[in-house]
Amino acid sequence: MSNYQSQIDRFTTLCATKTHNWQSINPEYASRMHLQNRFKTGLDIAKYTAKIMREDMARYDADPTQYTQSLGCWHGFTAQQMMMAIKRHQKTTKGAYVYLSGWMVAALRSEFGPLPDQSMHEKTAVPKLIEEIYTFLKQADARELDHLYKALDTAKLKGQDTTQLQLEIDNFETHIVPIIADIDAGFGNEEATYLLAKQMIEAGACAIQIENQVSDAKQCGHQAGKVTVPHEDFLAKINAVRYAFLELGIEDGIIVARTDSLGASLTQKIPVSKQPGDIASQYTAFLDTQPIVDLDQLTDGEMAIKLEGKLQKPVRLDNGLYQFKEGTEKDRVVLDCVTSLQAGADLLWIETEKPNVDQIAELVNRIREQVPNAKLVYNNSPSFNWTLKFREQAYETLKAQGKDISVYPDPTLDPKALMAPELDTTELAQIADEKVKSFQLDGATQAGIFHHLITLPTYHTVALSTDILAEGYFGELGMLAYVRDVQRQEIRREQASVKHQDLAGSNIGDTHKEYFSGDNALKAGGEANTMNQF
Repeated sequence: MSNYQSQIDRFTTLCATKTHNWQSINPEYASRMHLQNRFKTGLDIAKYTAKIMREDMARYDADPTQYTQSLGCWHGFTAQQMMMAIKRHQKTTKGAYVYLSGWMVAALRSEFGPLPDQSMHEKTAVPKLIEEIYTFLKQADARELDHLYKALDTAKLKGQDTTQLQLEIDNFETHIVPIIADIDAGFGNEEATYLLAKQMIEAGACAIQIENQVSDAKQCGHQAGKVTVPHEDFLAKINAVRYAFLELGIEDGIIVARTDSLGASLTQKIPVSKQPGDIASQYTAFLDTQPIVDLDQLTDGEMAIKLEGKLQKPVRLDNGLYQFKEGTEKDRVVLDCVTSLQAGADLLWIETEKPNVDQIAELVNRIREQVPNAKLVYNNSPSFNWTLKFREQAYETLKAQGKDISVYPDPTLDPKALMAPELDTTELAQIADEKVKSFQLDGATQAGIFHHLITLPTYHTVALSTDILAEGYFGELGMLAYVRDVQRQEIRREQASVKHQDLAGSNIGDTHKEYFSGDNALKAGGEANTMNQF
């Protein structure tokens, strides 16, 4: 028996056991409403998506070509449209996630207005956005199932075979997918991290990404001035997130440990070492210090520490922060990653300054010497000038091959000369574009990248599409700017958004009115509905 039919039978039995007050309830309608809202709580979603993500991680371990992807979404509607597009074009949502970017929450969802990525926005905005995204994804399920139910009713009225439609209903693939949610540096101490993590998990998050910056000095990963915390502080927050998962019954919850050490040169405090070689002493060994030969070298308020049997003065800036030695960046990244994985993190995030597979692979291979199954979530960041960076790589490739590169601008003389539009059709540009195209597969197979994401793509797509529309509409094109560049494209791409009333839930509402009121229902659809033009 199909799941659809078994639900009808269950509600038929339930209604039969009630008094006459339930005689107006249609068991098939009740089963439809039950099936179109498969996930009743955020914890249901977190359990379901955590299992999916664990299976995807195991699949990647067996075959590194099986990487996963996501796009950063700042509103439930953008996440909904992304997943509907993936399902329409790829015929499945398999391997597709949603990324929730702290940068975009700060820039677009704060009650203070646009903010920089410095954890100044309301921490509650993050779980609220998770809940909003899943509300929109569940609505996408309800809309698509409503269409199938209507098709089933039509087929029954015409006496047609309904086997295929019932199979489609029984095998319906939900738009609910894992969210990797950015908790920044935890918004405070480990207790604050735990409390916020709980809210995020209760909203549906199965994967939480946390970074090793100082909470009250947090910076965007692609800006200067980053300050990291000692490992003990970061590992306490990893523990806090794990306890939150376990308290709420999400035993498969995923923790993504992000290190900003590749671009961070400062720390706020010096940890206390309790025994030689512990992580505190390893962290302290990275400090930039000056030898103390005479105590008179110390002025009032300065401090000294003993390192490798010698008295040293840490280099301290006017703001009280301590500086790391130059050239220790990669070693600090490796130590960050190894200790995080050994303390219970599941995935790593290494924030880099450029998209270079060889650089990423170098770091991952060193980590895998100690943790063989280490794998990454990688930020395909819009902060990178992808065109320029890959044309630079292509330039070096042609140079190494002994090709004539005199026809191209020398990037050492003008760093941005390779961006020139007239180079777009050249061999160099074609090589660069192929490298960009294969970057995700190359990163997955050569550099341990399990999940590729773009942090804030929908921020840029909204800005670009609005700019194009505004230029034409308020310019010479007038209404043609909208008709030609928006509506006509929606129709030809068969996007659901062209029937915006249906997408917003009008037809679902009509269906429910019919369930509730029967022939007395006042419906928004019908022959006079202009949506019938499409």
